[in-house]
Amino acid sequence: MSETAAKPVYYVDPYSDPVLVRIEGRANFQNGGCLRDFIAEMLRQGKRRYAVDFRNCTSMDSTFLGLLAGAALDLRKNGSPNSLVLLRVGPRNLELIRNLGLHRLLTVDDGEAPADSGKTADALDCPDRSELENARIALEAHENLVAADERNRSKFQDVLAFLKSRVEKR
Repeated sequence: MSETAAKPVYYVDPYSDPVLVRIEGRANFQNGGCLRDFIAEMLRQGKRRYAVDFRNCTSMDSTFLGLLAGAALDLRKNGSPNSLVLLRVGPRNLELIRNLGLHRLLTVDDGEAPADSGKTADALDCPDRSELENARIALEAHENLVAADERNRSKFQDVLAFLKSRVEKR
């Protein structure tokens, strides 16, 4: 497998409605920031409907899930609840989503992605970020998980404390 094929990629179609995102590979703290930035830009442009295709997502971590929770919370604040749909999540990813209570915040659809999914999708540019920037993103994401479901506080209290200390040291 080539290095390019092994590198996780987000393919996006900002012109579709809903805005389509297709995950290829791992979705995690190292690459989730670029998706967060993309969704924030789409929100600024008035886009309110999103579909995220997990068919080729090999794994995801709590930071990535927290970034999705943050996007869903932002949509809810803007009067667009249930506008972030997760497609083809698979059993393991669905278990992670449910364990964090995100299925009450996001729409999980076992159906197929739209037929035109990916026709005009481009790979997001995910530049490397500094350790401090990654720590800030991870802290924000874990705070989103607690905002989405207070029961997550006990699950992530040590992570939150660690990340806060990392961010505050700088």
